[in-house]
Amino acid sequence: MIDRRKFMLASGLAAMVSPFAGFAIDPARAADAPLFRFGVIADPQYAAKVPNPKSDGGLGRYYSNTLWKLSEAVEALNKEDLAFVITLGDIIERDWESYSHVLPIYGKLKARSLYLLGNHDYEIGADFRDALLHTVGMESTHYDFGNGGYRFVVLDGNDVSLFGPPDGDPRRQLAQTRIDALKAKGAPNAQPWNGSISDQQFAWLEETVAKAKAAGEKVVLLGHYPIYPIGEDNALDSERLTDFVAKSPNVVAYFCGHHHLGNYAELNGKHFLNFKGMVTTPTTTAYAVVEAYPDRLEVRGVDREPSRTLKIA
Repeated sequence: MIDRRKFMLASGLAAMVSPFAGFAIDPARAADAPLFRFGVIADPQYAAKVPNPKSDGGLGRYYSNTLWKLSEAVEALNKEDLAFVITLGDIIERDWESYSHVLPIYGKLKARSLYLLGNHDYEIGADFRDALLHTVGMESTHYDFGNGGYRFVVLDGNDVSLFGPPDGDPRRQLAQTRIDALKAKGAPNAQPWNGSISDQQFAWLEETVAKAKAAGEKVVLLGHYPIYPIGEDNALDSERLTDFVAKSPNVVAYFCGHHHLGNYAELNGKHFLNFKGMVTTPTTTAYAVVEAYPDRLEVRGVDREPSRTLKIA
């Protein structure tokens, strides 16, 4: 068995985790320039394993190809003036050792690299779970930060799931209860690979968005699991989260990964953007740069990721 401490030291990943409060805005920027830019990567899902050509609608998942895809993405993103780069979960496919291959590539980013965790990030074995947050440089599984009139709220969709909490934690049974209730309704997302947030995290979300509203901030929610429109990869509590987004006047968008084919929908003027998975296909990639303006978000997609203008009412 791999020693956890030796792994972290050998990979250069044992640095202290520092909270990310926000980012600077250039007051001298041109009037027509964006307030700031940030990078988005979804589902790199690296592992040293053979590809699965039948996954993702026949496009296939090519796990080891992530190394060159991510390297090219980092090189391109380093040419941009970015406030941060966020990865929307599933940094790896499986195995603790996978982090030692993929995280050093992230370490070459000039901008601050931020993460949220996906279901596959927990496929590492019980012995390594207590080191996971520190290894990927996260202080907490859910957090928020902002500047320039925007607040980003990072959700932990694995909070109530069959794989996120430790063995024996009551949140695992709650996840099964939620899955059973969805099955009874014939919901397509009643799947063991999906997760949800706890009532405690939902209360934190409500409080954080309320504080942002009082401060005059627009809110972008960042999660791993899609919530709208309905699909088999949606969060187990997607209805509650969708209702919250639709009714919150200062929440402008929900960004996620998990469903590798991607998706987009609009509801009540709110944007639900599911970014395409980098792991999909053998020779193409997917990531984006998002430019934030007072009245819109401009998504500049790369390769399979489409470019979009998300207008803010």
